[in-house]
Amino acid sequence: MTIHPRRLESYVSGRWTPGEKDGQTLLDAATGAPVAVIDSSGIDFAAALAHGRDVAGPKLRKMSFHDRAAMLKALGLALMGMKEEFYTESLHTGATRPDAWVDIEGGIGTMLTFASKGRRELPNARVLTDGAVEPLSKDNSFSAQHILTPLHGVAVHINAFNFPIWGMLEKIAPTLLAGVPCVVKPASQTAYLTELMVRRIIDTGILPEGALQLICGSVGDLLDHVTGQDAVTFTGSAWTGRKLRAHPAIVENSVRFTMEADSLNASILGPDAGPGTPEFDLFVREVAREMTSKTGQKCTAIRRVMVPRAHTEAVIAALRDRLAKTAIGLPGDEGTRMGPLASLDQREEVRARIRDLQAVAEIVAGDPDQVSVTSGDAEAGAFLTPVLLHAAKPFEATAVHDVEAFGPVSTVMPYDDPAEAVALARMGKGSLVSSVFTDDPAVAEEIVLGVAPFHGRVLIGNRASAKSSTGHGSPLAPLVHGGPGRAGGGEEMGGIRGVKHYMQRTAVQGAPRLLSAVTGRWIEGADAQQGTHPFRKSLEELRIGDQLVTAARTITEEDVEHFAHFTGDTFYAHMDSAAAKANPFFDDRVAHGYLIASFAAGLFVEPNPGPVLANYGVDNLRFLTPVYFGDSLQVRLTCKEINPRANADHGEVRWDCQVTNQKAEIVAQYDVLTMVAKTWPLAQAAE
Repeated sequence: MTIHPRRLESYVSGRWTPGEKDGQTLLDAATGAPVAVIDSSGIDFAAALAHGRDVAGPKLRKMSFHDRAAMLKALGLALMGMKEEFYTESLHTGATRPDAWVDIEGGIGTMLTFASKGRRELPNARVLTDGAVEPLSKDNSFSAQHILTPLHGVAVHINAFNFPIWGMLEKIAPTLLAGVPCVVKPASQTAYLTELMVRRIIDTGILPEGALQLICGSVGDLLDHVTGQDAVTFTGSAWTGRKLRAHPAIVENSVRFTMEADSLNASILGPDAGPGTPEFDLFVREVAREMTSKTGQKCTAIRRVMVPRAHTEAVIAALRDRLAKTAIGLPGDEGTRMGPLASLDQREEVRARIRDLQAVAEIVAGDPDQVSVTSGDAEAGAFLTPVLLHAAKPFEATAVHDVEAFGPVSTVMPYDDPAEAVALARMGKGSLVSSVFTDDPAVAEEIVLGVAPFHGRVLIGNRASAKSSTGHGSPLAPLVHGGPGRAGGGEEMGGIRGVKHYMQRTAVQGAPRLLSAVTGRWIEGADAQQGTHPFRKSLEELRIGDQLVTAARTITEEDVEHFAHFTGDTFYAHMDSAAAKANPFFDDRVAHGYLIASFAAGLFVEPNPGPVLANYGVDNLRFLTPVYFGDSLQVRLTCKEINPRANADHGEVRWDCQVTNQKAEIVAQYDVLTMVAKTWPLAQAAE
């Protein structure tokens, strides 16, 4: 039967477009059979960028963070329902089901995490405030606020072959949440899987047109047309990354450029973690897993295995035994533990790098030129046996710190004390991740603080976290993925940090009334309006700046003593006059801070059933001036920020609460957080 490979298309300027030439044939990693043909010739790349900027950009920027988060959630759930189609296509890449799970469900899960964080951590607004208001005048007539707004360009994401789905989704999720359209260029070798997912994304109709475009094949002159409002991210070899970073348009226009490149990640066995300890077993298991998961084709895989000199032979023996049990074969077979590399060319590249390492290290497990498979053809498929090397003199064997064999290859190297382990880890010149397996707090402190400046992430493994730990090689959406130096010097993900990469930070100065209009948030000195108690207003009626100024309440000795005995807080400054006066901060006995906050609530709360449904906390509570017996407290409560929930009958309201004494001195300052109904009574909303 003749197999006709699928012709991949690019999705640009609103349509699926095939290349004009025959293109490159892509082969199944396990069988060598043709899978797809890829080519991007004839595409107008300048028009693709303009389409993203002009068509999608305005639509995305009109949406709030919550709107965009809801869009990502809907898309993630839709893709999860299609996952089996992606698993089937992923077999061509050589990925086993567990390998593909990380790529497919891990990628979709990352998108869903950003959707959740966007809803929980960002306001239902189009602008993000960054930090506190900076008062620039004594009379509050001139202030400043840093804000973050979406770039008015396109984010170009150039991805690696090893994670064709996760590599795309972990980048486009924070980008789209920021309000910036994307152009994705997957590595050619596995682009058929990325193309399939993009087809399904476009088919859902969830994203605005132009929010996601795809280039299958060369990017041509795309980078010639990037501007200072665009961003470029790259995952791949450092050589290619440096070439892209030096592109004239990127340099000339100061285009934001993020690179995730070569990484000789280290894992360190602590001196306390000898044979027989849980940490020793965890370490061996983790190294073997990182060598064989995705056939070692992970940017976070463990390349350098650092062990106390006394345990070197024990570690090698344990790894040799575990690796020998690795069943290598067709990725779709149930018994297969490790599939092939992504291509025959990739296998030859890894073999060449192993030969480089052999100049300074000896192979102690595995034969790079011989492979025994449980299924499939060892020559037709890009199969490779896991290879473990040993560098007896790692400080002299510089190649083990410079050469990355991007496959199932690691090198064991001994150290004599934690300081040496740190020095060896640093010889990698910057990595994405390092790990240390220890149950000794002193060892953890010394090694982590020693390697942290050279790594984007550090994992501590021990018996307490063994069941819950996600492991050395798993980047997580809330955490930074990236590293300094050789690793590229960039950052991806990191929760909301990643969203901010695609936004411009601007310091806005002016009169508070106008700053409030820009940010959608009330600030000190902005207009305020009084009248109906603001707790009687639903979100439909409530406005930023609605304010209540309460009556005053005098604090008595009886109040303080009752509160002390009722709560059990009999701290001396509240109960003992002589001791309080000896305190450098007080002139006499003082009221409890929490008594002040409680009395403040008693002053501003409207007690009857109404639109305010619940109080769910306070932020930034500070007690600024001591309160003595006889002082009078008054509260000014101002509606500061309103965040309606898209799919609920209520929203969050943040109130500025300022408590002052009879001298108009600020006693306490904080934000009160409440849930408020969109309409009131609720029965009307239900109707």
